[in-house]
Amino acid sequence: MNAHVESWGGLSVETSGLLKPEAFLDDTRASGGALPYGNGRSYGDSCLNAAGVAIATRSARRILSFDETTGLLEAEAGLLLSELIDAVAPKGWFPAVLPGTQFVTLGGAIANDIHGKNHHRKGTFGCHVTEIHLDRTDRGALVIRPGDATGLFEATVGGLGLTGLIRKATVQLMRVGASSIRQETTRFNDLEEYFGLAQAVDDRHEYAVAWLDSISRGRRFGRGHLIAGDHETEGGHPASGSASPLKVPFTPPVTPLQGPFLRLFNETYFRGAPAGVSTRTVGFEKFFFPLDRIGRWNRLYGPRGLHQHQSVIPEEAGFETVKKLLECTQANRHGSFLTVLKRFGQVRSPGFMSFPRAGYTLTLDFPDKGSPTLRLLQELDEITLAAGGAINPYKDRRMSSATFKASFPDWQKLETLRDPALLSDFWRRTALN
Repeated sequence: MNAHVESWGGLSVETSGLLKPEAFLDDTRASGGALPYGNGRSYGDSCLNAAGVAIATRSARRILSFDETTGLLEAEAGLLLSELIDAVAPKGWFPAVLPGTQFVTLGGAIANDIHGKNHHRKGTFGCHVTEIHLDRTDRGALVIRPGDATGLFEATVGGLGLTGLIRKATVQLMRVGASSIRQETTRFNDLEEYFGLAQAVDDRHEYAVAWLDSISRGRRFGRGHLIAGDHETEGGHPASGSASPLKVPFTPPVTPLQGPFLRLFNETYFRGAPAGVSTRTVGFEKFFFPLDRIGRWNRLYGPRGLHQHQSVIPEEAGFETVKKLLECTQANRHGSFLTVLKRFGQVRSPGFMSFPRAGYTLTLDFPDKGSPTLRLLQELDEITLAAGGAINPYKDRRMSSATFKASFPDWQKLETLRDPALLSDFWRRTALN
């Protein structure tokens, strides 16, 4: 029986079925290849496999052990980060790295080597993984660790789910006084001001991220908020509100996230922070996962879905390249509803296919308007590559094979270590094209 699976960007496919993780090594139905599928929070086609079978990893989501003294936790790959936080935060522990949503699985966090607002301090999620249990159709059940001679650990972290089925993993958590965050917001008036602030704010704080107004011009070009934070030293862990209180009930025929509404939102949001620097204490969900408070917010981008373009730019080219990317967006008459700029640090990931590297990362999102949007995205790719940067694969649904291979010159090492039974639509479209 076919199964319907979808990505967060609005792509959907009919696979030839769903497979339970425990059946992966024995099942022979995957003639079109199989692919682990967690909670579908990747934006493009890296989590989809239209020709084959989806392995439903959410069916195995237990916490197997947790040492409250050392902070080492072992869990099955289908565990959501929200479930992990609910279990460990009341005991004074917290994931060392969190992405922009808590509704991703442990296996997905490893396979995409997710990053967060503290890359300058903690690196990627993979930096805190100490052991992975991996099932491969050609080698059976394996236990892999950093530095293993096989190279499989380095390929699996950031390997887009292609090196084998992650059954369970052990991660090192970090000790915190409280899950709540002491947030410091600096309102800056243009892009140049942000670049004058970014490193000093990183040096002072565990977390830092900027929101930009992508459509302002002239003296206000690139204005926004630089939002930094640190865990409070005491206060414990208030009851979690991980269930979304609001939900977008249907997909509107036309996206509201453009034109006059976008201009009004940006002006209101910018003015929502006082001029200068302000501080307050906020719950961890509001700080890390503001969009999780609206269930199925991706529907707001309309029936064609959304494109998210995330680039990373070497530090020395940061200001000029980010400026060009924003100018390109405006010249193509597109507005990004949520535009995020962060500074990556020097902490290297153990995964050779990991997206983060030292520099600045800009994230733009656009409703899909067909060929005009595709032209814009191609131009953004070209600007990024010309600066020596790269494009994030798990946010992508259209990059060319050439763009992918320029972004990840070690892609052939992953192809060599790929489980022969695992394949994704993204890998067919880029690496194997």
